[in-house]
Amino acid sequence: MLYLAQVNKNEFLDKYQLRLLARQETQNLWVVIPEESFILLDKGTTMSENLLVLVTLSPTGDIESLEDASNWVLNLVQTFLSVGMTSAELQEEAERAEGWRQSLTLQNQDLARRSLELEARREQIQALEENLKRDRNDHHRESQDNS
Repeated sequence: MLYLAQVNKNEFLDKYQLRLLARQETQNLWVVIPEESFILLDKGTTMSENLLVLVTLSPTGDIESLEDASNWVLNLVQTFLSVGMTSAELQEEAERAEGWRQSLTLQNQDLARRSLELEARREQIQALEENLKRDRNDHHRESQDNS
């Protein structure tokens, strides 16, 4: 999993450590890590204090890759912050997207309800057809018995 982290010096252990700041959930969705979470680096590792880095961690928490985040941050600025959108405009877009999500959820629930209704009707029709066949067979047997 990919994280944005800041390099700090742990004076007590005389080692550098990474303070995890945010975690990538999807390609365009990051979640801020509210609690302080640190990963100690190997004793011989030296890095600039307060440097922002992108770190990929394995499921067991081992560092798989570590790179300077400068280009990544610059790309974010160019992609998302150079268009001049205000926070109010971004909030409006987020609210519109949430409205669409809720609308799609309601439509999905309505389709699921209709699907269940259709299935129930299909079962009723099958039951009626079976009753009709049974009645015809019973009527046919009665006709033969009377002959």
